[in-house]
Parts: sequence; C-alpha cells; structure tokens
Amino acid sequence: MPASARTQHRLGTAPLGFRGRIRLIDATGCGRSLPPAELERRLLEMGFVEGAVVEIRNQGLFGHDPIAVRVNNATVALRRAEANAIHVDALDAAL
Repeated sequence: MPASARTQHRLGTAPLGFRGRIRLIDATGCGRSLPPAELERRLLEMGFVEGAVVEIRNQGLFGHDPIAVRVNNATVALRRAEANAIHVDALDAAL
C-alpha cells in the first residue's frame, strides 16, 4: 500500500492494540517536562527510531495513561503526551 494511503497517527492518540511503523520523531510541543530536543534524544535511545514497528500493548485505567508500547524486543511505558512526539503509519493487520 502506498504511504499516502496509510493512516497516519501520533502514537499518543492511537487506541489500544494499534500497530504501526514509526515515520518520524518530532517532539515540538509534545513534552511537558522536557525540552523537545531532550525528549527526542531519549525516545531514540529507547529504540523509537524511523522504520521500527510499534504496538500499544496496554494502557492505564484512568485517563488511559501511561501506555505500554512494544518496540523492537522491548516494552516501554510512555505518557501519552510524550508518545505524541512519535509519528506513525498504521500497519495492515496482516503484517
């Protein structure tokens, strides 16, 4: 499927069970406690790199925050506000 036909999301707004591929990291206006460059650096260090497949595996009971995200072979907990820095393309269920 062409990239233009795929649904694009910010990971922080995606529902439980969402699977996607990271398109880019842009923390401008996303982090509450960290400067954008610092949040981007930390996400990259945790494995949130362009092309990686991510899946939302779990979420908090109240406010659905934080979320547990599977990236590569690790599960990472993120606040939804910080996950909004991760732009993803939705993957087909068959992938």
